[in-house]
Amino acid sequence: MDRRIRKFVLIGGAILLLLFTFFPFYWMFITSLKTQAEAILFPPTLWPKEITFDAYKLVFTKLNIGMSVLVTLGMIAVIVSGEVVTSTLAAYAFSWIDFKGREILFSILLVLASIPMPVFILQLFIVVQKLGLVDTFAGLVVPWLANIYSIFLLRQAFKSIPRELRDAIYMDGGNDLTFLLKVAIPIARPVLITVVVFSAVYTWNSFLWPLLVVSDKNLRPIQLAVAYFSQGEVSNYPALMAASFLSALPALLVFAIFQRQITEVYARGGMKD
Repeated sequence: MDRRIRKFVLIGGAILLLLFTFFPFYWMFITSLKTQAEAILFPPTLWPKEITFDAYKLVFTKLNIGMSVLVTLGMIAVIVSGEVVTSTLAAYAFSWIDFKGREILFSILLVLASIPMPVFILQLFIVVQKLGLVDTFAGLVVPWLANIYSIFLLRQAFKSIPRELRDAIYMDGGNDLTFLLKVAIPIARPVLITVVVFSAVYTWNSFLWPLLVVSDKNLRPIQLAVAYFSQGEVSNYPALMAASFLSALPALLVFAIFQRQITEVYARGGMKD
């Protein structure tokens, strides 16, 4: 009897957690389908009495969402590619190549990773400004082509590889590049997928840096475009919810698709030293 009660409590808790997690997305979606009059009703309705897509029509015409999505996808393509390359090479160096001061340098990187972005973002903006990259696509992406957290995750994955595999590659006439491409990267594939997902979602949700570095409306990524759109439609709740739902949906879908790979990374101890 106790076992049944325990199972019931666990299942009930999981259902409540699921509802608590996804209810905001459900509320955004149904509100975006309501009329303005129904959106401000109290008590609120849990499903629209009259479904309308006027909010989405307004978003697609006034928000210029096509250009914003294109800019954001371009940022994701460049940043994710650069981050994968730099993080893989740096992680391999920190895990397999012996050089003087390796552990000290890696410890310094970990300390730097603990500094929140608002602390150094002004200095970063000054550097980008002196390089003449303000209000350019390069200014949006160049500072984020390397990521310490990704280096850390990949380093942990590379360090878990038995040294005998590397010795076997060398005995067959291979080198570090051969070992990296044929052994290390295939073994670290779940970690690489996690790095790509985290980097893509973070870039999709980026707001503060684009707000500082670009003013051209044709260079605004999706979150910044939604923010400017919200200022002009501050009392239009269906339109606000439609824009918010469209901007949040891709990140939610990416996590839903790749949650198995992400869970596998943590289950294998990807965060352990």
